[in-house]
Amino acid sequence: MGIQGMELCAMAVVVLLFIAVLKQFGILEPISMEDSSDSELELSTVRHQPEGLDQLQAQTKFTKKELQSLYRGFKNECPTGLVDEDTFKLIYSQFFPQGDATTYAHFLFNAFDADGNGAIHFEDFVVGLSILLRGTVHEKLKWAFNLYDINKDGYITKEEMLAIMKSIYDMMGRHTYPILREDAPAEHVERFFQKMDRNKDGVVTIEEFLETCQKDENIMSSMQLFENVI
Repeated sequence: MGIQGMELCAMAVVVLLFIAVLKQFGILEPISMEDSSDSELELSTVRHQPEGLDQLQAQTKFTKKELQSLYRGFKNECPTGLVDEDTFKLIYSQFFPQGDATTYAHFLFNAFDADGNGAIHFEDFVVGLSILLRGTVHEKLKWAFNLYDINKDGYITKEEMLAIMKSIYDMMGRHTYPILREDAPAEHVERFFQKMDRNKDGVVTIEEFLETCQKDENIMSSMQLFENVI
């Protein structure tokens, strides 16, 4: 998989990789149209009990059948109903055995761990997935900004963006064609800031990020790549 132009479409790279992993491990399984009353989230089988279907349906843009299908896949991979960071890293290391997915998995885990308690509940997972797959452009971009804003201070710095880019490069960059140079992540970051840092103060704010992305046809096109996945 090539990552040319990643400074513009990094969010699509992040999300498509995430969806690929979910499909590989059966978490995004085909939705059955059969009667699923016997799988009404099967609350008694897990230690962490998710919120009811009605509440989750109100919080997300998934139907009841879609939520049931997502939960079956989530439960199969995570029987306790919780995903800790080590499990997240293990899943990614299996999917990318030739690279080092540890740092990328760490950043993505933190983006889904909304309350910062060190575990992803089904609710965290499905709310985040709803934004990525069914959210508005504004919602998707805010989610991406939150991923890049590692210390959650409201700004993306070059150091933070470089860490994200290096994590993707470490996971898959060595196996792209043509092979990327070692300084490629830094070059991506410089181009990202040339485009995003409108007032040239060395940081990218949420306002700059949203304004620039929504005016860029490549980024807007990348947003459509992961619609209608389920």
